Amino acid sequence: MATSRAVPNLAFRRLRGQRSPGEFAAAVRRAAREIGEQVACDARYIGRVESGEIRCPNYAYERVFLHMFPGLSLTDLGFVARERVRGRGARAAAAAVPAPQTTIRNDEESDVLRRAFMTSGTATVAAASLGIGGAVPAPRAGGRFGEAEVNAVEEAVRRIRLFDDRHGADRLYRMAAEPLRTAYALLDAGTATRQSAADRMQAGAGELALSVGWLAHDSGRLEDARSHYAEALATARVAGDPALEAHAFSNTSFLARDEGRFREAVRAAQAGQRAGKHLSSARLLSLLTLREAGGWAGLGDRAACEEALGRAHTLFGRGPGDADPEWMSFFGEPELEALEAQCWSALGDWSRAARHAHRATVLQDPHFTRNLALYRAQLAADLARGGSPEEAAAAGERVLDLLDEVQSSRIRAMLAETVALLAPYQGSAAVTAFLARRAVLEAP
Repeated sequence: MATSRAVPNLAFRRLRGQRSPGEFAAAVRRAAREIGEQVACDARYIGRVESGEIRCPNYAYERVFLHMFPGLSLTDLGFVARERVRGRGARAAAAAVPAPQTTIRNDEESDVLRRAFMTSGTATVAAASLGIGGAVPAPRAGGRFGEAEVNAVEEAVRRIRLFDDRHGADRLYRMAAEPLRTAYALLDAGTATRQSAADRMQAGAGELALSVGWLAHDSGRLEDARSHYAEALATARVAGDPALEAHAFSNTSFLARDEGRFREAVRAAQAGQRAGKHLSSARLLSLLTLREAGGWAGLGDRAACEEALGRAHTLFGRGPGDADPEWMSFFGEPELEALEAQCWSALGDWSRAARHAHRATVLQDPHFTRNLALYRAQLAADLARGGSPEEAAAAGERVLDLLDEVQSSRIRAMLAETVALLAPYQGSAAVTAFLARRAVLEAP
């Protein structure tokens, strides 16, 4: 079927001015935080807008752009009317996917998912989340795929990450597995219309495997997570994609640490650093070095852990860059503090761990609800281990405040550990109140 040629968005390009695409993407992310929105904007997204590939942004980006350029409309920014894009998307969906009336198209707002989660329970979430679970079209006749299929895979990755950032993994994992199966079916059965589409599909499928693996990881399905991470690593090796390989090793190291395989955590993190050393992203290397530090801490090697932490801080201090991967939007100063807290906790330095965990909770943007709950759970556990039961109970209460929004088996397991640590202190009113409230929330 013939497709129209993309028309470059010259108005948007003029608004970028002398800033590089990476610098402008960073400005977009800052503007999003100012209005409580989250967008995973990077230099490639800006390039897609300026080339005309993105004719109209989704609602989240629309709010951010209008906030950045007050007084201008979407048309002034060089975009076309949403109705024109939506009409074309509906026809494409009808041709590719059965029952199109249940499909959330790419230009629709991720807030649909959040509101469904908050107001309507599992059944509505499952229906609304078809924007994740049913968005990737099956292979065409003859097995060919092109930009439409690649864009759908990349959009599925973004939706999974956004929804996970806000609500955790427990209700997402099984739904998210469907687009992953479809993405690999496209790779196995299909031939790309052009080489650029083939390369992007390899990368997109690998990133999708990592996203689904993370959902398994966060929801306590560790064997499933290991399988998905291995699948992503194999995809990276076949494609010769060092960025994907570094990401896969980062997740593998994280999982190995959680499983108590600390030597494997060190080796995987070091392998990720070798894969990523030529990618010009100091932040990526900082994260991988923190993964290494976590492995050393688990092994009880304080000197090696401190050396790795020093390297991680030095790399982090070089600041963000244009080459930072899109998936690293979560990695800022709060995550740096939280990962260091985990190191000191593993080494038994509870007071130092609690200081870093507290700093993570203070610095964390409330928009990243799942991570905020995680950091508070870490703080509660460290305070309990360090002999500060009332402070631990107060931190635990703040975790409970978020459990209506966040579904994460990992966070609940951390809270269960804190409950066990606080059991001997039930003479304290604060501890008793926390334990009682948590028991009610966990009751079947």
